[in-house]
Amino acid sequence: MPLPDSLQLSASIAAAVERLGWDAGQPLLREAAPTAARGHNLVMVVPPAPAYGVPALAGLLSRLGGGSRALLLAPQAQLPEWGATAHEVGRGTGLRVEAAQGAARAGRRIRAGEVDLLIAAPATALALHQRSALEADRLAAVVLAWPEGWEDGEALTLLMADVGKDVQRIMLVESPERGADLIERYARRALTVGAPPGETPVPGPVGPVRVAAVAWERRAAALADLVEMLDPASLAVWSVDRTRWGEIERAVGPEAPGVTITSGDAPRAALVVAFDPPTPQRLAQLAAAGDVVLLVPPGTERYVERVAAPRRPLRLPGLLDSVTTQAGTRRAAVVRAIEAGRPEAALAVLAPLFERYDAGAVAAALYDLWTSTASAAPAVVPEAPAIAKIFVGIGKKDGATVNDLVAVLTKEVRVDRTQIGRVELKDAYALVEIPAQEAERIAGALNGTTIRRKRVTARVDRGPARPARPARPARRT
Repeated sequence: MPLPDSLQLSASIAAAVERLGWDAGQPLLREAAPTAARGHNLVMVVPPAPAYGVPALAGLLSRLGGGSRALLLAPQAQLPEWGATAHEVGRGTGLRVEAAQGAARAGRRIRAGEVDLLIAAPATALALHQRSALEADRLAAVVLAWPEGWEDGEALTLLMADVGKDVQRIMLVESPERGADLIERYARRALTVGAPPGETPVPGPVGPVRVAAVAWERRAAALADLVEMLDPASLAVWSVDRTRWGEIERAVGPEAPGVTITSGDAPRAALVVAFDPPTPQRLAQLAAAGDVVLLVPPGTERYVERVAAPRRPLRLPGLLDSVTTQAGTRRAAVVRAIEAGRPEAALAVLAPLFERYDAGAVAAALYDLWTSTASAAPAVVPEAPAIAKIFVGIGKKDGATVNDLVAVLTKEVRVDRTQIGRVELKDAYALVEIPAQEAERIAGALNGTTIRRKRVTARVDRGPARPARPARPARRT
C-alpha cells in the first residue's frame, strides 16, 4: 500500500522509504516525516544509529531542491553510514549528497552548486564556513546527530552562532535528559517524537548479552565472523530497516536453513544478532527470542551500556588477527633464524647464561633488547604482506578511468598512494589491489561513493590472496 499523502513526501522518496521497510503504521515515520517536510523544528529520541534518521531524512529531502541546501552534522566515524542512508532515501530524486571526509573536495562541489545535502563532522563544516564555501545563514535546515556525545562542542557553537533563526533544526538524541541543554539552545519549541514502537517501558537494562565492538563499515564482515565462530543451529538478524539487508544476506547466506533477517519481532533462534543498536523495548524482545549479540560501532558504546547489562565482550577473529600480525611476523623471523644457519657463535656467548638462568628467561630478555633498542636490534625481514582485490561496480562503459579510481581512494577514502597496487579496469567493473588487512575497511568506505556521477558499489573480491608486489603507478587506459 502506498504511503499516504499526509506524510508530505515526494513520490520517489515515499517509494524509497517503503522499499526500506517503513510504513505509515510506525509512529516515528508518521510523526517525524511530515514535521520535517513542513520545515518545522524536530527532536527525535532514538538510539545512535543513522538508520533511525530515515523518517527525518525523508521529510527533509522532500523539501530540498531549487537551490536550497541542508547540513547534517555527525561524528567522523558515522559519515559513510549517513552517506549511504541518505543516498538510499534520495535515490531517484536527483538530489546530490556529499559525505565530506575533508574540506577540499566538498568546498569545490559546494562552490560549483553540486551539493544539496552536506554531511560532515562539525570541524569540517566550520572550516568550510570559515572559507566562505558554506554560508550557514542561507541553509534550509541543520541536522544534529546525537550532539550530546560529541567530545568537542566548540566547533558546533561557532558554526551555529551564524545559522539563521528561521533555519529548520532537527536533532537526534539518545534521551531528552542527556540532550536537554542542547535542545534548549538549538531546537526550542520543537516537536519531540520517540523511538518506535512505543511499547511499555523496560524497567532497567536488559541482559545478559554479548557485545562485539566493530567499525560501522565492518558490521557485515563482523556478522560473517560471528556465524563462523559461533556456528549457531539457527540465526535471527535484526536491523532497524532494510538499508543493509543486501550486505547482511551476503554475509550470512539467507539460503541456509534456520536464518531469518527481520526488522520486526525476531523469531526464536539459537543466536540473535542486533545489527543496529535496538531500543530498550526491542532489546527485551530480542533477548526473549534467544542469546543476543549486539554489534557496537563507534559512538554507540554509552548507549549500549545504558540499555544492556550485564555485557560479555566477544573478540572477533578479524580483530584478533590484526592485533597479532606484528607478533606473528617476529615469530616467523625467529623461526627463519633458527632454521637458516649455524648458531654456534651465539650459543658460545649464551652458554654461561643458560647455566645461571632459565632458557625461557634468557630468550625473553633478548626479545626485550631486540624490540626496544633500535640500534642493536637485528634486521627483521617480514613476510611479504598478502594482498586482496576490491571489486568496484564501475568500468570503461561508464567513462571511468584508472585516475578516477585512484583519486577517490586517495582523496575520499584516505588510502595512502603506496598501498594501491594494480588497477584492472574492465568494461563494467574494476579490480583494485590493496593490502589484505585493509581490504574490508577500504571496501566499506568506498561503497556508496560517487565516480563519474555514478554511485558505486564496492566489496572485497574473494579470490585467493597472493604476496604483494611493490606498489607501482597505475597505468592509464
